[in-house]
Amino acid sequence: MAEATDGRSDTKKKKKKRNKRVSVEMEALSEAADRVAPVVGYFPSGYDPRGEGADPSIKVFRNKKRPNRLELVVSPSGTGVDFVGKSYAGEAAGAQICSYALGVLDKESQTLRIVPIASNKILRLEPRLKMNPFADTEVSDGLAEESIATSKTERKMVDLTSLYGTKKDRDKDNKWRSLIQQRNDSSAREHLENINLNADGESQVLEDTLETTTRNIPPYDASADTPEKAYLLDEIIPKGERVHLLDILDDLHSGTDIPSKSYPSFVFNRMHKLREIQDEKEREKLACIFSYISHLQNFWERSRPSRHFKSASHDKSTDHLKIPRIVYQKLLRMFLDRESNVLSTEKNELLIGHILVLTLFADCFQTDPSDIARDLKMTVQTLKPYYQQLGCKIFRESPSAPMFMILNAPLQFPEIRRTQRRRK
Repeated sequence: MAEATDGRSDTKKKKKKRNKRVSVEMEALSEAADRVAPVVGYFPSGYDPRGEGADPSIKVFRNKKRPNRLELVVSPSGTGVDFVGKSYAGEAAGAQICSYALGVLDKESQTLRIVPIASNKILRLEPRLKMNPFADTEVSDGLAEESIATSKTERKMVDLTSLYGTKKDRDKDNKWRSLIQQRNDSSAREHLENINLNADGESQVLEDTLETTTRNIPPYDASADTPEKAYLLDEIIPKGERVHLLDILDDLHSGTDIPSKSYPSFVFNRMHKLREIQDEKEREKLACIFSYISHLQNFWERSRPSRHFKSASHDKSTDHLKIPRIVYQKLLRMFLDRESNVLSTEKNELLIGHILVLTLFADCFQTDPSDIARDLKMTVQTLKPYYQQLGCKIFRESPSAPMFMILNAPLQFPEIRRTQRRRK
C-alpha cells in the first residue's frame, strides 16, 4: 500500500508541474507607418524552407499607392523558382471571416507581444518560374478563375458583359481571358518572350500579340505535317471517355431499323461507314466520333444562346440523359458559365468548332457541310467562316456542284483583320 501511495503522489506531482502557469505581461502592438507588421505565408507545394541546404532569400514588397497590397517572395538559392504570395489576388482576395495576429512569448522577460498580421492576410506561396514573363500575374490551376475576377462584384461584371455588353467590351474581356488560358501554351509563351513590352506601347503590343496567338478553336498542333495530327483527337475525345461512346455500335448490331431522328442527319447519313470498316479499332474510333458529334449537337441544341432561358443543367427534359454522365459533366465545365449556366457567344463558337473538327475526322478531312449545317440550323454559307477559322480550304468543281471543306497540313489560319478607329 505504501508503494502504491508513493506512486500516486508522484503522479500528482507531475500533473502539478505540467499545469504550472506562467504570469506574463501582455502587450498588443499595432502596425505603424515606420514598421511593417509580420507577414505569414505557407507552402501548399510542400516545400520546406528549413530543409537541408535551404537558404532562401525573403523579400516583402508593398505598393506605394495602395499600402494594403503586399507581395511576399521567397527565393530558394540555386533554383529557378520563386514562391510568390499576394495579398490582393488568389486565395487571399476572398472574403476574410477571421482576423489574424501573431503572438511572441519571451520567457525571460515574461512578456507576450501580440501583433496583427500585415493586411490581415495569410498568403499562399505559389511557385513561379523566374524567367516567366507572367510571373507577377500567374496563379495556380486551382485559382485560375480567381485571377480573372478577384471579387464577386468583378465576376458579376464579367458575366453581365458577356450577356449584355457591347461587342467591343466582350472582345476585350475575351482577349484577357484567352491570354490567361494561353500561358501554358509553349508556342504562345515563346512568342511573348521575344516581345519587348515598353511602358508607352504595352497595351498596343499586348493587343497585337493576342490577335496573333489566340484562336477560339479546339486543341491543335500548328506544326503537324498531316491532317490527322493537326487537331488533337485524344484531347477532344479523351481515351477514358471512349468506352462510354460505343452505344451506336449496339444500335447498329441490334438488327432493328434505326429511326432517322435518333441521330443527327450528319451521323445517320454515314452509318454505312461503320458497316464497311473491317478493322475493329478503326470502327470503334469512328463510332466514338459519331457518338460525340451526336452528344455535342444535342448539348448545343439545348444550350444555344437563343434558348438561354432554358439552362442545360436545369431543363427537366430527359434528352440530356442520353449523354454519358462523364461526358455531360465535362461539357458543362467546358462550355457553360459556372454561375449563370449560359452558353456565351465565345463558347458557342468554340462548341461549333468542336463539332466541325469531328466532321472532318469522320469524312477523312474532306467534308460536305450540308448535313451538319442542317443539324445546326445554319446554312452552308454561314458555316464557311467557322471552317475557315479551323484552317480549311473551300473547294467546288463548278458553281452548281456541292461545296467541300478540305483540311490540309500544316494548318494555315486566316489573318485576323483589325478595324482602325476613325480620326475625328
